[in-house]
Amino acid sequence: MLKFNQDKNPDLDFKNAIKKPIPIKCAQIDEPFEVESMEGLVKGKAGDWLMIGVNGEKYVCDAAIFQKSYDLVE
Repeated sequence: MLKFNQDKNPDLDFKNAIKKPIPIKCAQIDEPFEVESMEGLVKGKAGDWLMIGVNGEKYVCDAAIFQKSYDLVE
């Protein structure tokens, strides 16, 4: 079984890819919250985002990660 570590990139022929621009539903929550996700019960902090994925799955996105990763669509 192959094992990859965080501190060293393996010598593989990596290609570049861009994540598909698939709109999802999201709402910023102003107080601590919990959501039943595919990984079990997950807690969100005030300011984090509740996300609903393409298959209806719910998950939490940290506010700082949301800001780096997403643009809101009007």
